[in-house]
Amino acid sequence: MAKQGLILLFLFFSIHMLAQEKDSLSIVSVDSVAIKKNQKKAARIERRELRQQKNIRPYDALAPSKAAFYSAVLPGLGQALTGKYWKIPIVYGALGTGIGIAIWNKNRHDEIRDIFKNRLRGITTDRFFDQENNRPLLSNNALIEAQRQFRKQQELSILISVGLYVLNIVDANVTAHLQQYNLNKNLSFTPKVELDTPTAQPNYGMALRYNF
Repeated sequence: MAKQGLILLFLFFSIHMLAQEKDSLSIVSVDSVAIKKNQKKAARIERRELRQQKNIRPYDALAPSKAAFYSAVLPGLGQALTGKYWKIPIVYGALGTGIGIAIWNKNRHDEIRDIFKNRLRGITTDRFFDQENNRPLLSNNALIEAQRQFRKQQELSILISVGLYVLNIVDANVTAHLQQYNLNKNLSFTPKVELDTPTAQPNYGMALRYNF
């Protein structure tokens, strides 16, 4: 009986020691996982800070005026100076569309004008005259009105193209101006509304927040 008691006591202590060892191993594994997560998080933060530092340009007081001047000389060149290369196709696409519409309206205006002049000379071989029935499909008054409409559309297209050209200069200037500031995503300034519990009235204010 004494031997059996000793054996049971030995088994009890062995099981207890194994359980403690298992618990300690589980704690160590959990700690190692947490350490790895913290290391990965720190690495991500470090990489993000390095990217932000690379994007920060040295202060140049003449950068906005340079960008505006380059865009005035050649549209899109100011966007290239500020590193916004993706804007260059948009600039040329917008300007090209405006200029193309202006040229199209000019060509239509010149065509109608020539037809009208030929009508005044008695020449009726244009495409707006029915040769079989010897009657005009468009009267002289209609030709005059068509010239007026095409001229208006041409002038409007030119004005829009000039506006896009000026907008290209302004965009380059503003972009270069904003790049002179170090914008930190961790720092935010936002409006804040809180309800006053006793009166249930909203209280307005501003909140300055910095994320570490």
